[in-house]
Amino acid sequence: MTDAITRRAATAGLLSLTAAALPVRPSLDGAAQRVVSIGSCLDLILMEVADRRQVAALSHFSRDPDVSIMAARARTFPFTREGAEEVVALDPDLVLASKRSGLYTRTALKARGLRVEEFDVPNKVEDSLDQIHQIAALVGRPDRGEAVVARVRAAIAAAAPRPDQPRLSALIYQPGGLVAGRGTLVGDMLERCGFDNYASHYGLKKWGNVSLEALLADPPTVLLAGSRWEGAPSWADRVISHPALKSLEPNTFRGVFHQRLLYCGGPVLVQTAAALAKAREDALAWNAGRPQVLAASRR
Repeated sequence: MTDAITRRAATAGLLSLTAAALPVRPSLDGAAQRVVSIGSCLDLILMEVADRRQVAALSHFSRDPDVSIMAARARTFPFTREGAEEVVALDPDLVLASKRSGLYTRTALKARGLRVEEFDVPNKVEDSLDQIHQIAALVGRPDRGEAVVARVRAAIAAAAPRPDQPRLSALIYQPGGLVAGRGTLVGDMLERCGFDNYASHYGLKKWGNVSLEALLADPPTVLLAGSRWEGAPSWADRVISHPALKSLEPNTFRGVFHQRLLYCGGPVLVQTAAALAKAREDALAWNAGRPQVLAASRR
């Protein structure tokens, strides 16, 4: 309790300073020169579009291989644990924050006079691509933003099904029974890559949980299950490794969809598209000679 009070007092002391104490360093082109990201998905975009010298720090989540596709690269950058004191000490002229980042931290940084650009969690591919453009413009590298967007669009185009291929019902099923509905970014990717999102069969529009019993009673044609977190299995991992899922095998193909592809857009969508395209092709090959399965997936 004492430590918590001390931290709050220290932050209050920082916020009581005048904004002029940490002047923003202008650049000739107006681009931010010291950027701190406190959003794990924003970290990935920033690494792709900014000069290395412009990145003052990333969030600590970007270093976690369970949730970040760029963990090894992120470990070569400074990081914070998204605390207001840490960020202020880095003297940034721009902070990138998700609107899901800590409200206290965002409020404290803005009260301190720092420039904080806040981003919604994108629910559509186009929203995610817009964020790439926005962040690239903020760091003065619109050309790099265009290049990342072009890579993502090419990957999605390559992952699209051929006109002669049937669409398959699919469910992304992660530890704890977490499911992504149609109103999510990964749900949009499912549709673009030739799947019909089965989450609506369980009444889900965005994120939610589907019990093992509900899944067994009404399974999709393709189950895109996550893999357990590194280290000892958790309670949440038991759902995706439950032996009862074996009973779905006669009519349900099980593919792999890692949770690190689940939450972020931007450059992650290149890998997401490739993973979904492979799952679709593998499922179609598995379903060869099973016309009744394909017919059911169309209903």
